Parts: sequence; C-alpha cells; structure tokens
Amino acid sequence: MTTKLSAATLVLALGSALSLSALTTTAHAADDMQKCFGVAEAGKNDCAAGAGTSCAGTSKVKDQANAWKLVPAGTCLKTPSSTSPTGFGQETAFTAKS
Repeated sequence: MTTKLSAATLVLALGSALSLSALTTTAHAADDMQKCFGVAEAGKNDCAAGAGTSCAGTSKVKDQANAWKLVPAGTCLKTPSSTSPTGFGQETAFTAKS
C-alpha cells in the first residue's frame, strides 16, 4: 500500500511540475508575441474572426480586418496588409479599406 501511494504521489508531483513548466513557457512565449489584425491568410487566423466565424482558422478572406494572428512583438505595424487603411497590420480590429 505504501509503495502504491508513493508511486501515485510521485506521478502526480511530476505531472504538476511538467504542467507548471508548460504554463511558464507559454506565458513567456506570449510575452514575445502580439495580436495583429489584418495580416492572416484566409483560414490561418489565430482567433477573433468576427461574425460568422468561431475562432482559429475561420477567417474567410486574406487579411480579414477583424481576424488576428500572433506576430513577434513590435512587428505588427510593419507587416503588410492588403485591407488596412495604412497598408500594414493593426493592433485592433479595423474597417477594411474599400
């Protein structure tokens, strides 16, 4: 009984440690990235594709104005966008130029 309890405790402790490690890595990676609207290929957005879509991978057109993709921090406003009024990605959703 003691051996089983010790093995189970070890497995739980190891699982918890790995989970915490993954969370830290994900949080660190997110710090190095930012949401950029209007730069995703059709069907390649990371999330927030607006009405008629649910989330990741559901944008209908290239550079959809209300769909974002994670890009390296500091690069969004330099990333080309065919729908943005400025011609580059935006940090918030926008109305596509006509």
